[in-house]
Amino acid sequence: MSEQESSIREGVKDYYGKQVQSTKDLKSNVCCAYKSPPQHIRQILSTIHAEVLDKFYGCGLVCPPAVEGLTVLDLGCGSGRDCYLLSALVGSQGKVIGVDMTDEQLAVAIKHIDYHTKQFGYTTPNVEFKKGYIEQLGDVGIGDNSVDLIVSNCVINLSVDKESVLRECYRALKAGGEMYFSDVYSDRRVPAELKKDPVLYGECLSGALYWNDFKTLARKVGFCDPLLVETSDITVDDSALQAKLGPIKFFSRTYRLLKVPDQEPSCEDYGQSVRYKGGIEHSPDQFVLDITHVFPKGQDVRVCGNTFSQLQHSRYGRYFDFMGDRSCHHGLFSCDLPVINQANSAALASSACCTGKKCC
Repeated sequence: MSEQESSIREGVKDYYGKQVQSTKDLKSNVCCAYKSPPQHIRQILSTIHAEVLDKFYGCGLVCPPAVEGLTVLDLGCGSGRDCYLLSALVGSQGKVIGVDMTDEQLAVAIKHIDYHTKQFGYTTPNVEFKKGYIEQLGDVGIGDNSVDLIVSNCVINLSVDKESVLRECYRALKAGGEMYFSDVYSDRRVPAELKKDPVLYGECLSGALYWNDFKTLARKVGFCDPLLVETSDITVDDSALQAKLGPIKFFSRTYRLLKVPDQEPSCEDYGQSVRYKGGIEHSPDQFVLDITHVFPKGQDVRVCGNTFSQLQHSRYGRYFDFMGDRSCHHGLFSCDLPVINQANSAALASSACCTGKKCC
């Protein structure tokens, strides 16, 4: 690690360990840039300890469906809010592992393990916390193909080596596993000199990836077709910081990455279709894979080969019927048309072909 990278890492530790004591100390709306959680999530949040909630600095909701019994890894778990939220969702047979590098944050998380174990009615904790770096998960005992689900909430942007983070996630995930995470992205590459500003970096801004560079990195390490689940704008309330950032725009985005086989660089048409059978809790009428792939219950929906594989080989496969194979290729699937700017999710969804309608 270079001297500059080491300095950035230590600056992040200091920012979240000593300078920022609660969400009110932040200078942007990063931690408020997502919609209100659904009722069943709000109900669990109401049971989480106030100190844990007060020191939560996430930018999204990282609770995908159908997680009961899973082993979950939270990258940059901080005070443990998402770990405890997922603890309730995975149940007593599931397990949640939180990894963070900041002593002060981990101390809060660990202090409240017994409290939440009792809150959720468990006889033994199903959560554990480890001090370590998300670029080096092996150093804290996270083995190959060992976790079902990886989550992270506004943390990867703070890493000095984002490729290593994604590579470690791919290594740690079981076949069919999912990475479901929220983070800050920019609409262009952030100038290198802004990364030296400790406040801009600590505020999750100058370390943000340009969204198209994120897609390139994800594919490089083995993931394919990053799936955009939600997106919202981020505003910077501090005029001095905004002046430094100039015209760069920032977004809070939630993506899912699936570790599945048979992924191709483009969306190819094999005449395949899928049918959502229902059965996923809190998704009785439709399942949302991402903002361009919505599957109404009982309706046959044409999909590309990649989407077919993502559903079939992940834990979502048991909730679908699958029609077709790859014996006949029809060319490029229309949902692979290029998207210039995905900042407006509503516009993107309305223009996409995979919104629960049969494609031509």
